[in-house]
Amino acid sequence: MDGLRQRFERLLEQRNLATEVLRAVEAKTGVDKRYLAAGATTLLSLYLLFGYGAPLLCNLIGFVYPAYASIKAIESPSKEDDTVWLTYWVVYSLFGLAEFFSDLLLSWFPFYYVGKCAFLLFCMIPGPWNGAHMLYRQVIRPLFLKHHEAVDNIMRDLSGRALDVATGITRDVLQTLARSRALVTPTAMVVGPPLLLEPTLAPVSMSQLQKDQ
Repeated sequence: MDGLRQRFERLLEQRNLATEVLRAVEAKTGVDKRYLAAGATTLLSLYLLFGYGAPLLCNLIGFVYPAYASIKAIESPSKEDDTVWLTYWVVYSLFGLAEFFSDLLLSWFPFYYVGKCAFLLFCMIPGPWNGAHMLYRQVIRPLFLKHHEAVDNIMRDLSGRALDVATGITRDVLQTLARSRALVTPTAMVVGPPLLLEPTLAPVSMSQLQKDQ
């Protein structure tokens, strides 16, 4: 129990958006930030249990702050925070994929959204006990190293087939358009130069020539 309390207190000493808000509220109200954090956690849990719009709130918690922190990581010169939030998004995407197939069943459990929110917060907690880092190191990375060559081969095969299909469809469309144009365009009429008729001379007899002279 003391270990969890020490971790909780060390977490409150971190410098991030949540702890800055807690410090500001503590300065204005005089209430210890530990009690403020505990109260906020309790209210959040109760709302996720009984409040309206729990799925939206849970998704906002798992997306808004990590997106904000990711933008800050991109703009910072350090690469360590980039790795932290890239790891989070890998875990978040896999969790979302698994949730897509199990959400219809698990969403009926009363503590589902509380557990989901706790899991997402666990994945974004800074420090050595960061959940996303632990899951990546212990689960995702070993599976990736074991199967990434087979996955790359499958992706290359699928991309090659997709390119062949796209090429075939494009060729068929162009041929169809060419045939349609040939049917619609009328046959061109060949117009030649006008025919010049040469005048015909009637035969003249010798007697007419003598009379003319």
